[in-house]
Amino acid sequence: MDIDRIGPAGPGRPRVLGLVTARALVQCLRSVAAVTDQTFVEAVAPVGRIDWESADLVVVDAEAALACAARLPRRERVVLVSEGSPTLADWQAATAVGADRVVAIPDDEAALVAAFAERGTRTVADGAVVVVVGGSGGAGASSLAAAVALESDRSGAGGAANPWTLLVDADPFGGGLDLLLGIEGDPGLRWSGLAVEDGRVSADALRAALPSCGTAVSVLACGRGRTGADGPTPAAATAVVEAGRGAGGLVVCDVPRHPSEVGDCLLDAADLVVVVVPATVRGGLAAERVLARISERNPNQGVVIRGPAPGGLRGVDLADRLGVPLLAALRPEPRLDAMLERGGIDLGRRSPLAAGARAVLDVLAARPRRGRRAA
Repeated sequence: MDIDRIGPAGPGRPRVLGLVTARALVQCLRSVAAVTDQTFVEAVAPVGRIDWESADLVVVDAEAALACAARLPRRERVVLVSEGSPTLADWQAATAVGADRVVAIPDDEAALVAAFAERGTRTVADGAVVVVVGGSGGAGASSLAAAVALESDRSGAGGAANPWTLLVDADPFGGGLDLLLGIEGDPGLRWSGLAVEDGRVSADALRAALPSCGTAVSVLACGRGRTGADGPTPAAATAVVEAGRGAGGLVVCDVPRHPSEVGDCLLDAADLVVVVVPATVRGGLAAERVLARISERNPNQGVVIRGPAPGGLRGVDLADRLGVPLLAALRPEPRLDAMLERGGIDLGRRSPLAAGARAVLDVLAARPRRGRRAA
């Protein structure tokens, strides 16, 4: 799947990500990569955030630069290439994406060789963000999001140095993730009480203020009632996710399937988008529309198929029909409704939901690692 498309670079071979469409430019980049002994990966916009941030060098044309500037954070070591002398549109696109330089091909090919040959040193936080979305109503996205957070806590997937998992409720019209976990009566911050200043949130302050579940799961939920169900703003959601990612933790977001500004921000930020699909024909048809919209913002997606399958529809067949990698096909979770009514979700090791959560965590664990790149 796309999250594995850029594999770990070999020793002395940092990754170069190329986002260009003109044939002459593509051929030039391939030649320069061969000459400088670089691992070169070709892609098309929209590119996922993990690909964007994990590459040592990104080479774009004007069209790709504008697409990346609209959806991805600024980063170092971006080069814009143009066929012939750069036009005003090329310079404007370079400014928008924060390119370090603009290189005209073929006249300035030597500058491109120098850019490929440089060994950059960048530090990028190594946390991860996974977004869980329902492919249809009642698919069970909230339950899976909670399960991923709980399994991360149980397995220490947040990392030994900072074993923190942040579970984010981005659906103000849901029942509330705190209620699903049985901690709705616990004191702590909800979205309605979170003030974001200068677009930033302190990870330490956030962790101290939020109610917790398990060993190290912090939960940021929406309130309830007619006056308390306010959800996040796009700025607040982005700040919270970046705080969790920057602290090296795992951020799990429960996002509604209907389009929204907040949902779009979280989809853009995700390292992996998991769409939960009921094992029914109707569920698959509804999920097609959801997946098509998600693909416009993030290519790193997979499906979890949840039983029961009253018509005998197999998860692998449904995933093939949807054209998206299958992360897991789950049996129905026994006694889930009773569990939620009597104190919140509590999954055993053999739970189907827990198995699905582990499959999601395995994909995240296999993703290209981000961090400091030395010369």
